[in-house]
Amino acid sequence: FNVVGIFDQSSETAKEVATEFDVPVAYTSLEDLLGDPQVEIVDIAVPAPFQPAIAHKVIASGRSLLCQKPLAVTFQDATGIVAAAESANVKIAVNQQMRWAPSIATAHSFIESGLLGEPVASTIDVNILTRWGAWPWLVVNDHLELMYHSIHYQDATRYLFGMPDRIFTSGGKFPGQPENAETRTLTVFEYGSGLTAMVRSNQWNWTREQHAIFRFEGSEGRIEGTLGLLYDYPHGRPDTIRYLSKLLRTDDWFDVVVEDLWIPDAFVGPMASLMQAIQTDGIPVTSARDNLDTLRTLFASYRSMETHRVV
Repeated sequence: FNVVGIFDQSSETAKEVATEFDVPVAYTSLEDLLGDPQVEIVDIAVPAPFQPAIAHKVIASGRSLLCQKPLAVTFQDATGIVAAAESANVKIAVNQQMRWAPSIATAHSFIESGLLGEPVASTIDVNILTRWGAWPWLVVNDHLELMYHSIHYQDATRYLFGMPDRIFTSGGKFPGQPENAETRTLTVFEYGSGLTAMVRSNQWNWTREQHAIFRFEGSEGRIEGTLGLLYDYPHGRPDTIRYLSKLLRTDDWFDVVVEDLWIPDAFVGPMASLMQAIQTDGIPVTSARDNLDTLRTLFASYRSMETHRVV
């Protein structure tokens, strides 16, 4: 990727990063960045409440853009970004990079090839300690675990199995936690096919026994493993993946050799997909239009949690 320049509201930070990574220009303003004809794609990396205003400026300049997740903190703001981009014929993708994490990318290829048969059950079970103080603005936020962490698992579940028909989410806090919002959630997606997909995420496990595992089960096979990044975040370790299928005419498990990491390797995916879409006049894998469905499940989860009912 050819990074031609960067901008940050802290000019000193921008200059330091530009020097460290040999980036040619540290712009003094967003307007300077958008005025540079060398800039073809703008990668926005700011807290979600500030993203829509910047996105609309980038769209107005005619540039394609990569936005962070969540695309916006309200569905109205998210649809506004999508509508503006489509009206301007601008390509826009969202950085839901878990789709390119080795575990999810491999599982997707196996499911598409039919190794699972008919999908029956999906489980993502994460029980870790996340030190949210690394992002002070998140500690005081009114939404936390679902909007800034489990959104990955909801998007990945959609990528693997499609949109659910019904959602139920239960969640809450731990006594004495410094965070303002939820740090533990349990979400169930129900599908008309009979598939049940569960995401259990506890971000306040202070014990040394922590795990991040997944299981995808079907009528003909099973895929399971670990999300390596979460065992020593942010350094992480490679995912583990193994699978078996009746279609292979053996009861033996097969191990997948994994070398790439969710961070940083999966981050290639959204930007490369966006660039490919620009080159071929196609649609990015994590297009903003597609991401609206992830936001639908996210906001349905919050509604479910608040009203204690299935949505």
